[in-house]
Amino acid sequence: MELTTWGACGTVTGSCHLLEHQGFRLLLDCGLYQGEPRADNRKPLGFEPHEVDAVILSHAHLDHTGRIPLLYREGYTGRVYATAPTLKLARPILEDALKLMKEDARRARRKGLPAEEPLWSEADLRAFVERSKPMPYYSSRKIGPFRVTLKNAGHLPGSAFVEVQAEGRTLVFSGDLGNRRKETLPDPDYPRVADLTLSESTYGDRPHRPFQETLVEFAEVLGRTLDRGGKVIIPSFALERAQEILFYIRRFEAERRIPVVPVFVDSPLTTRISEIYREIQDAFSLEVQSLYRRGLDPFAPQQLHYTQSVDESKRLNDLEGPAIVIAGSGMLSGGRILHHLRHHMPNPKNAVVFVGYQPRGGLGHRIIEGEPEVEIHGHRVAVRAKVYSLGGFSGHAGRDELLDWLAAERRIVLVHGEDPARASLARRLRARGAQVTRARLGQKFVI
Repeated sequence: MELTTWGACGTVTGSCHLLEHQGFRLLLDCGLYQGEPRADNRKPLGFEPHEVDAVILSHAHLDHTGRIPLLYREGYTGRVYATAPTLKLARPILEDALKLMKEDARRARRKGLPAEEPLWSEADLRAFVERSKPMPYYSSRKIGPFRVTLKNAGHLPGSAFVEVQAEGRTLVFSGDLGNRRKETLPDPDYPRVADLTLSESTYGDRPHRPFQETLVEFAEVLGRTLDRGGKVIIPSFALERAQEILFYIRRFEAERRIPVVPVFVDSPLTTRISEIYREIQDAFSLEVQSLYRRGLDPFAPQQLHYTQSVDESKRLNDLEGPAIVIAGSGMLSGGRILHHLRHHMPNPKNAVVFVGYQPRGGLGHRIIEGEPEVEIHGHRVAVRAKVYSLGGFSGHAGRDELLDWLAAERRIVLVHGEDPARASLARRLRARGAQVTRARLGQKFVI
């Protein structure tokens, strides 16, 4: 087998890796680059899409799925395999991405700026939906010369890491690994010992703080801000993170750790995903499944409101009294969260709570680093609200969990991590005898 890394090399987005054997080409993920710069999405993929025979998706996040429709646009005609929850969740994620690309183009044209047309169309997305095929965990499937098995990665509902075997050799591709201390999802499975392990390294340079400490801080931040009449603005990914935040707000209310206030989810995409969650209850932890069986919505605080229209979203700017507003996108690369930050960050009564990864140099990273003023949609915005970054909510495995997951692996290729994180993790893995490479774009590995 020969593996070529075509994405997520020195970055945490753009996952895309090509595995070849006996003339058969199997693509592992094909995701968008997110954050800035995004010009990489318009560069050549590095391979000819029409020559790819099959695609495996590890999970539904856009940085792992976002260029799948582009494959079809450029000539791919094969199947896309993933777990059923991943395929259910990927469709609205991709529909929303297309909508945002169209909005960006319209906004640029209104301002007289060069407009980049969407990377792909509704027809390309339909091709993905029509050609996708569900694949359950633990049931190996013959795909060309490969025997492929998906196992639970604990990162999202339905997320998987991929084991590929051919002629007595094994590749393990981690996809994104989940945080074992999460309560809404099952813990990740462990991999078999492989001839080569292609592993994410997002938090390869640091462990997560204890999750219970994160929950205590989150409850305290919410309580302090709401008690003084402020609003809590939470940038969040529409998939998994927003629902997890709602899960804990609901719990804090039940435990009377925070006051009951209006909670607004200002994201039509999050609304759709929450509806899908009810269809995939088996993908969650036993605690979440138990709540569903009792007729309770695990992800619904007492005064939960889903906003749909732009007008509803704008009215939140004039809302009086304490409230919680959750909006996307989680990396501040677009979406309604930018409008909420622009209107609410100048008020020192308010709080901005980051509950997910912020790429270096991006808007979120600059706010966390303490810049007193940032630019949003061409406006200079003062950062007077209190800013908190709660890394413990990450859906990714921390350094210690990655080391544990990789404990038996001896030949490891690191992707999906910024270079400081990859270098740090590589040093620790080498210290215990593993052969470790930080993948470069277009680098080949023989398995």
